[in-house]
Amino acid sequence: METIRGKTSLNMDSTELHARLANYNRITLDLGTGDGKFAFCHAENFPSHFIIGVDTCRENLKEYSRTKLPNLLYVIASAQALPHELHGLVSHVSINFPWGSLLQSLLDGDPRLMCGLESVLGSGAQLEVRLNGGALAEAGWLFEEGVEQVRMNFESVGWRIGLPTMMDTRVLKHFPSTWAKRLAFGRDPRAIQISACI
Repeated sequence: METIRGKTSLNMDSTELHARLANYNRITLDLGTGDGKFAFCHAENFPSHFIIGVDTCRENLKEYSRTKLPNLLYVIASAQALPHELHGLVSHVSINFPWGSLLQSLLDGDPRLMCGLESVLGSGAQLEVRLNGGALAEAGWLFEEGVEQVRMNFESVGWRIGLPTMMDTRVLKHFPSTWAKRLAFGRDPRAIQISACI
């Protein structure tokens, strides 16, 4: 699979990946990591966790991927075609304020995304999806209907869904992602978190 550090792209095979993960019992996949800030902050604050940020856009990852934190890795891949090297390794997934093809896959219940997630997850894995009103509106959905659609899609493939939790502007301002800050001060700060386990 393709990994990135700064402007340098490197291939990593399963053996190398397993060696990096050897001393960690919590592996978090930050899917659609964007500029990688959430993954970086999580790795910095929780050194016993290993964080893998996944995104298709190299350009956005240049800054945060320069870090030399031992528990952080950035991978260039599509959410709909996750690398086979991750098979069965992930214990936690975060999807923060998706838009574009990732959000559309969540709304459609895209089997490539759902099956891909199932393939990388270990038993008892946990998922957190944070959705925002502006992105749902851009995709043609009312906020409540879009949230319910995503929730139902996960439920239909066997995820156990908890009660959604609204994220107010105070929560967004303190959430460690670049996009959350923009939402907090934007025209449509509506956001919600869906938690689930498998």
